[in-house]
Amino acid sequence: MADHSRRDFMRNSLLGLAALPLGAGILSKSAFAQDLPRLDPSADQAQALNYVETASDASDHPAYEEGQRCDNCMFYQADSEGCQLFPQNSVEPGGWCQSWSAQA
Repeated sequence: MADHSRRDFMRNSLLGLAALPLGAGILSKSAFAQDLPRLDPSADQAQALNYVETASDASDHPAYEEGQRCDNCMFYQADSEGCQLFPQNSVEPGGWCQSWSAQA
């Protein structure tokens, strides 16, 4: 009986140790997110959504309204300056794109 519980303990310990890197990756996800490269306005996806780094530069776009900026858009992620529309990049908080939507 003692060998059985020792065996269970060892197996569970090894499984726990094997799961540590996975847990560390999940817990430090926000640290990795802060290292996102800034979105280049000349990138294809940025141009497709008329992204500009300064919202006032979009004043001639028909969808733009005064006060719309990335940092008050529902897709913006303040902790990483990321955007759900550009998942591989961070965006300028004062930027704008035609997919801007008000935060809930």
